Amino acid sequence: MFAITMLYGQRIQAIIMLRNIDVSLRRLKVLRDNARRALIETIRSFGDSSRDPTPEVDRLLEYFWIQPTNLDPYGIVAKIEHFMNLHDERLRAEVGALAPKADRTQVVNLENLAEVGLALNTIYRIVRHFYLFGKKTMSIFIIYQLEAQLPQIIQEAEAYASGMQAFQLGQPIGDGAGSLVAAKFMYGTEKWVIAKDTVASELSFEGRRLIVLKAEGPGANVGKIGEALTKILEENMGRISLVIMVDAGMKLEGEETGGVSEGIGAAIGGIGVDRFKIEETATKFGVPVYAIIIKESLQDVIAPMKKEIYAGVEEAVNRVRRLIRERTREGESVILVGVGNTIGIGQ
Repeated sequence: MFAITMLYGQRIQAIIMLRNIDVSLRRLKVLRDNARRALIETIRSFGDSSRDPTPEVDRLLEYFWIQPTNLDPYGIVAKIEHFMNLHDERLRAEVGALAPKADRTQVVNLENLAEVGLALNTIYRIVRHFYLFGKKTMSIFIIYQLEAQLPQIIQEAEAYASGMQAFQLGQPIGDGAGSLVAAKFMYGTEKWVIAKDTVASELSFEGRRLIVLKAEGPGANVGKIGEALTKILEENMGRISLVIMVDAGMKLEGEETGGVSEGIGAAIGGIGVDRFKIEETATKFGVPVYAIIIKESLQDVIAPMKKEIYAGVEEAVNRVRRLIRERTREGESVILVGVGNTIGIGQ
């Protein structure tokens, strides 16, 4: 037994780990196939009944975009934004062509459903690649790394899968918590489009002028928050006393879902384009930026909104009111930004 362990111990261990990885890979394949099937069925319900959308859907699930080179970092944010916009416009146009009977809101929701399928397909292909490569080479180091990362990968994949129902039915999701906070202040006010897929409204709050921003609902938009906030700060140069940003935030293990925390900085996710614009403009005009986050797990972000998160939204609304009272005086102007996917949330 000692000799077998010395000579074949690593190989036996690799075989055992490969079997564990194979089980997880099968799970990823099921999630990917379910997302593909849901996308095909949903597109078929809005499309031409005589046309099979399967080939076009399979082509969409292989779609990708290449980030600009960062060898010369000057101007890279503008380049990233340009190619991100091209990606979004191309995907929306493709989905719209496949579902001619869908209205604007339904097309945006279908686009997000396609993004879920694309993400799950990409995760499955990458895990399968390293699984087969590790099996081919029997490299214990490749297999170790893959198995170590699998729990987090499976959690991310299941989070994407949990959002399929919401995007199919147009239900609010956990990521829309910040948008819902903004919508509660916007209710009953006049709105206008300030940037692509982004709306604004203005109201009076206890003697202060309050400008509220969020993505345009009820479609699955995230809007151009950075562009919208930059435009308002430039138009009101020197007259904005405070910016408050509300967004969903990743909770740590052991923390309660729906908990609310306050901080400083641009509370907005994504690849960083909107955050760069907000930080650049706020620094330029010397405007303080406060952040409020509603804590959620990775699964909660894309899944239909839970009652605990809605309770966190109510608490965040109270926090916003308190910050405005404590940090500004009557007659001053405040911007409230509700960040997040606004599916199922009007304004």
